[in-house]
Amino acid sequence: MKKITILITVIMLSIPVLVDAQSRFISRSGHINFFSTTPAEDISADNFNVTSTINTETGEVMYTVPMQSFEFEKSLMQRHFNQRRFLNTRNYPHARFQGKIINFDEIDFDTNGVYDAVIEGQMTIRGETQNIKETGTVTVEGDKVTAMSKFGVRLEDYGITFSRGKPASNIADVVQVTVNTEYLVDHD
Repeated sequence: MKKITILITVIMLSIPVLVDAQSRFISRSGHINFFSTTPAEDISADNFNVTSTINTETGEVMYTVPMQSFEFEKSLMQRHFNQRRFLNTRNYPHARFQGKIINFDEIDFDTNGVYDAVIEGQMTIRGETQNIKETGTVTVEGDKVTAMSKFGVRLEDYGITFSRGKPASNIADVVQVTVNTEYLVDHD
């Protein structure tokens, strides 16, 4: 009888873990691209080390972006990007977004399709936090869930400003950010 009680207790304690594990989608290799265009030059960088989760019960979304993982075509651009006067990645190694899909009830993670998503939350870059509201899509194809969004980020909102010199003419005030994240079911 004691063994049955222990077995039932173990099973009951495991149930919340199993339910919780399947209520999140995780990506450890999301992709973010940013693009800046000016008459002087175009700048583009890619980051394939973005971590993200979607809670499929609440619609909560989180992104963590390691800022030193952005890769540029020119090494000088990458060096400038990481410097103190620009992103200061030594002191601010990550950008973060924490928010929620506000039309979450319109997305069915169990049915294949492309769903429009409205995401609202707080984005922190270089220690500055701003409220944002953006649109994107969530695509469900079998066991694969992909989230995509494209939006502009005004650099001065995050304390990144240049009044003179090359950066003032070579970097746009608003950079275009494209997010593409493929999620897997969390079985941890």
